Amino acid sequence: MAAVAPRVGHRVYERDGFWITLWTYYDSVASPGLQPADYAAALKRLHAGLRNLDVITPHFTDRVAEAHQLVARPEETPALADADRELLDSTLRSVTLAVARRSAAEQVLHGEPHPRNVLNTTRGPLFVDLETVCRGPLEFDLAHVPHAVSDRYPGVDQELLGELRGLVLAMVAAWRFDRTDKLPNGGRAGRQLIDALRQGPPYPSLDSMMGDS
Repeated sequence: MAAVAPRVGHRVYERDGFWITLWTYYDSVASPGLQPADYAAALKRLHAGLRNLDVITPHFTDRVAEAHQLVARPEETPALADADRELLDSTLRSVTLAVARRSAAEQVLHGEPHPRNVLNTTRGPLFVDLETVCRGPLEFDLAHVPHAVSDRYPGVDQELLGELRGLVLAMVAAWRFDRTDKLPNGGRAGRQLIDALRQGPPYPSLDSMMGDS
């Protein structure tokens, strides 16, 4: 993972109403692009390091519950059609229960290791944006990465991964319909995610759905 800037205190700074953290600058590699095998290997190393942390983190289901609350409150997601709201509600509820019944091994995770949170640097791939750290099965992290990356990650429960890919699409769709969401083209992305959920598995990767947003 990327390291905080060594010349300043390791803390959050407040300036003009913004909360700021300062990080080390890394030279990027423009070409060739980040290769799936390198991406997968870097994520595997990150997971190995996170297993050594003894920290209190939210559970991944806490993040699911936050998305579920948006779906359950029309005043917060007014643009969400009734049929789409029902689909998101049932997906978030049923997949969470299905994953719980599996009793899969859990550990500390990045939470959102999608391509926008990994830097292709001269030091190799480095992960950023650790504010989403949570605890859960490895497949929850892998549900955020391209298929070509998860295919190169060893020991994956493919059935669990498939279920969690659908869960992640539903979570992100809920966030895109949040009336306070500021992501450019967020509404269009939310509708595309719901369309993918309605078509059913196998689900596309999150990055393929969010490429233009």
